[in-house]
Amino acid sequence: MKRLFDSLSIDEARRLVLHAQGFNQTRSGTPTLSRLKKNLDQLGVLQIDSVNALVRAHYLPLFSRLGLYHRDRLDFLTWGPLHKRAFFEYWGHEASFIPIALFPLLRWRMKRAAAGAGIYKHLARFGQEERPFIKKMLNEVRARGAVGAGELCARREKTGPWWGWTREKIAMEWLFAAGEVTVASRRGFERLYDLTERIVPSCFTDCEEVAEDEAQRRLVLVAAESLGLATEKDLRDYYRLDAADSKARVRELMEAGLLRPVKVEGWEQTAYCAASPRVPGRVKAGTLISPFDSLIWERSRTERLFNFRYRLEFYTPPEKRVYGYHVLPFLHGSSMVGRVDLKADRGGCCLIVPAVFSEGGGLESDEVMAALAENLTNLALWLDLQSIKIQLKGKLEKSLKRTVSLAGRIAVGKMG
Repeated sequence: MKRLFDSLSIDEARRLVLHAQGFNQTRSGTPTLSRLKKNLDQLGVLQIDSVNALVRAHYLPLFSRLGLYHRDRLDFLTWGPLHKRAFFEYWGHEASFIPIALFPLLRWRMKRAAAGAGIYKHLARFGQEERPFIKKMLNEVRARGAVGAGELCARREKTGPWWGWTREKIAMEWLFAAGEVTVASRRGFERLYDLTERIVPSCFTDCEEVAEDEAQRRLVLVAAESLGLATEKDLRDYYRLDAADSKARVRELMEAGLLRPVKVEGWEQTAYCAASPRVPGRVKAGTLISPFDSLIWERSRTERLFNFRYRLEFYTPPEKRVYGYHVLPFLHGSSMVGRVDLKADRGGCCLIVPAVFSEGGGLESDEVMAALAENLTNLALWLDLQSIKIQLKGKLEKSLKRTVSLAGRIAVGKMG
């Protein structure tokens, strides 16, 4: 390790970021509950999304960093016994799991939501116009305990102009944004709401209120430590702060010596890092990256840092997709060397590989292809799939199929 100077080469910047994001660690053995918690605390936020082509989005980032961990251990930390929970659900970077210790730092956001600011206009308008109905729903939750919005609705049909949600669902989402209720657990992917005071320990809900500007400064510092190196816009994006708030907080932190400006090779914007970070001499990462991983959330940062343009194509018509429906970047060392389109066929119990793309020839070496094959094999094992079926055509197909076969732990074949 060496000290960080006032300027960094792009390779040094990559190594610093990957180390800060938890990629520079051993991926052997079965990670313990405490190791999972340590990694989640290091990230500071874990995005939740309904996309389930492989597995729910929040499970993949830890697989990328730790390998074959037990998913039920993450469930335990997020939805387990109340006295054991380490994380709660709220709007962090979109819907997210957030360390429960950060709850006081988000009360300002809840207050803004309750006042109709910082949330969707339709939700804010509903909050203004439907106060008696919202109060009725809150009393229902108080009386019944953890409950889904559907259980509060006597009608079977969906109504309303917003994503087909019922009035009950909109009311519960307003209460969630305002911090009156939180997520007790999930049924499938459906939120089960309960009073926040029943889910979040009183030491976090009843503690002295953190001033809005101080809470934002602390969130920016968490983002800086988790990202390792970031522009103001990157820091802002981590917890989705408003631009004016973020710019003011970054300036204040820099003046206080808690953020350090750094010039990065090829970057036009000034980057910032938390005081006295270190750059590892080498990063040994070799892993698939989730589309919802905090490493690549801010797409312009991904381009600046890795010279890698990445876009989601879930909602792109099939004929207009460039790479595929559910494409994961493949990280090897400190470079993004390829893209892999993946799908879990749970009925057929197999991992399907519709396409693989080499980035700048990055996959065209035996070492990198072996690392990719190991990742695919481990992914299939982790998802309890018994085979890998490869659909791509060309020279990468033969190389990948041969290398996966050499792993010898699962069946491999080609889709007919």
